[in-house]
Amino acid sequence: MKKVYGSAKEALDGLLFDGMLIAAGGFGLCGIPELLIAAIRDAGTKNITVASNNAGVDGFGLGQLLETRQIKKMISSYVGENAEFMRQYLSGELELEFNPQGTLAERMRAGGAGIPGFYTKTGVGTVIAEGKEHKDFDGQTYILERGIVADLSIVKAWKADDTGNLVFRKTARNFNPPAATCGKVCVAEVEEIVPRGSLDPDKIHLPGIYVHRIIQGTQEKRIENRTTRKREEA
Repeated sequence: MKKVYGSAKEALDGLLFDGMLIAAGGFGLCGIPELLIAAIRDAGTKNITVASNNAGVDGFGLGQLLETRQIKKMISSYVGENAEFMRQYLSGELELEFNPQGTLAERMRAGGAGIPGFYTKTGVGTVIAEGKEHKDFDGQTYILERGIVADLSIVKAWKADDTGNLVFRKTARNFNPPAATCGKVCVAEVEEIVPRGSLDPDKIHLPGIYVHRIIQGTQEKRIENRTTRKREEA
């Protein structure tokens, strides 16, 4: 089964359709599948629901899909530094389903594990719990959260072999593994594709059985907030 494709456009061919649900890895601008996001923008797919921790920043990452009005709804835990995200939400142009960060990660993980729902204490007594089933366990109230199963997962990894085994680099792992597993199809962009058998099995973070298509590319890796200080004089 061929998994390596020549470009993001080729890797997404036949997978995109209006009204789809996409799970996207990344946290802020760390570990985001920026090449795949740009290809979705260029494809013009509309009315997308995106499950992602946040929506990048203005003009980059998922922020590009907000600017082109391709995203109908975000399932997120953080509006972040994206002014356009905030503007569209406050003006009623964008649907937003807020999730506590851990709940969102677990919803993705549950969907990938074939678990339709789970109970959590997080959000009990808040607007997060409105309209959801409540159940008591050992005298404590929990709410039911549904697992997420996406039409497509897009993730970013550091290394891969041609079978799709993925290795993430440090904090860039973040939401990528659970996002990858919850998609009916997963497309990964990576910095390097290495020969089969060269990855240490104990260092593989995501088995290739979850990954259907791979692209290698050069990412911009933009910094979300650059913080510097003046050099101290000796």
